[in-house]
Amino acid sequence: MSMRITAEPVERLIEEFSRLPGIGPKTASRLTFWLLRGGDEQARSLADAIRELKEKTTLCSQCFNITDTDPCAICSNPNRDHSVICVVEEPLNVLAIERAHEYRGLYHVLHGRISPLDGLTPEKLKLQELRARVGAGGIGEVIIATNPTTEGFATAHYISRILSQFPVKVTRLAHGLPMGGDLDYADEVTISRALQGRQEITEPRSDQNGRR
Repeated sequence: MSMRITAEPVERLIEEFSRLPGIGPKTASRLTFWLLRGGDEQARSLADAIRELKEKTTLCSQCFNITDTDPCAICSNPNRDHSVICVVEEPLNVLAIERAHEYRGLYHVLHGRISPLDGLTPEKLKLQELRARVGAGGIGEVIIATNPTTEGFATAHYISRILSQFPVKVTRLAHGLPMGGDLDYADEVTISRALQGRQEITEPRSDQNGRR
């Protein structure tokens, strides 16, 4: 039986911080003791922000991005180009693309990418919802901005295939993005150039039943 060396609430918060991605035990300990030294208002503000994160956010019913209003601010903005949809894997990718100030269309968040080894099959992503959005009409271009990984390329190919029956231009971000990287870590200039240099993906047209 190991002996506890500090107060139980301190150990608990260190443990919870350690569960977060990219935070090890040392960083978790520093964050905990920083909060402990800070004022009560600072700790309460952080606790309230975490609580509201879970209570006041939802998914946009159109693009499936994280939002506190439905539809989200992007989907409801009349100044955006509603004829273009940029497909991304995660909500973080939307933030990355928006920071580049190059893209003015809408988004569609898949919440993952096809990865059978991880149990992520097409049915578990927002792919049929994307197909329905395009099938409803009014969309001239779909930009596939999945990450440049093996799974990202497989997802891009799947998307181009299920959209091949529609009269819509399907493009892919240019490969200025590093192979195996994530959009979240790309700088604004790289993302901007990838958007400007996107290339069209061509698939044999299929009929309404998916026959080619």
